[in-house]
Amino acid sequence: MTKRLVIGTLIVGAIVGGYFAYQTMRSSGKRSLQVLQWIRDPQSHPEWVIPAGTRCGQAPFAFPTSGLPGFLWDDSFRPGHRHQGIDIFAGTAPGVTPVYAAYAGYLTRLPEWKSSVIVRVPSDPLQPGRQIWLYYTHMADQNGTSYIAAEFPPGTSELWVEAGTLLGYQGNYSGDPNNPVGVHLHFSIVKDDGLGHFRNELEIANTYDPSPYLGLPLNGKENPDTIPTCETVSE
Repeated sequence: MTKRLVIGTLIVGAIVGGYFAYQTMRSSGKRSLQVLQWIRDPQSHPEWVIPAGTRCGQAPFAFPTSGLPGFLWDDSFRPGHRHQGIDIFAGTAPGVTPVYAAYAGYLTRLPEWKSSVIVRVPSDPLQPGRQIWLYYTHMADQNGTSYIAAEFPPGTSELWVEAGTLLGYQGNYSGDPNNPVGVHLHFSIVKDDGLGHFRNELEIANTYDPSPYLGLPLNGKENPDTIPTCETVSE
């Protein structure tokens, strides 16, 4: 292969790679800027904040915490990454903004979980008979001090909670005290493995698009630019 051909191949590869990186990142680019601007000044767009407990239209789930749904399901923050849930930003300090159960079910908190709980819903309201799991995380400060409600200590298993039950408070725990995340709740809907256990939430293939469950456009690929807002609220 000649030197010119090698250089040409590398250039084409760089262009193709750049294109796919752009396609991956662009889904949340404009919205990411809006989120960052809002975090700096939450009063700038109060209409973007969805109050905890809001039901949009006829959606079965209530919004689990007050805040701005900034990063969505299937958003991409880097090439190869696909976000498995939604990130809801309160615009407050850690440990201030409450997190509530979006739907009734059986709560589990594994012994090692500092900031997370998961709720088993035996019958999916959108597909009766199918079991799903609702995962809530980042409910701790940057050092791992938990903001989860005292009623759910580590090791809690299959404890029934009603919709609207206080689960804890938004935090900024990332697992690394030197690199806390912004204060928010990460919420995802996790698939069952068919044996009565939840699948690995870190893989998007193991989660469901939360849009129909919350009545909001929460799919990052289908809603690349807009902060989701609740158009109609059910009684």
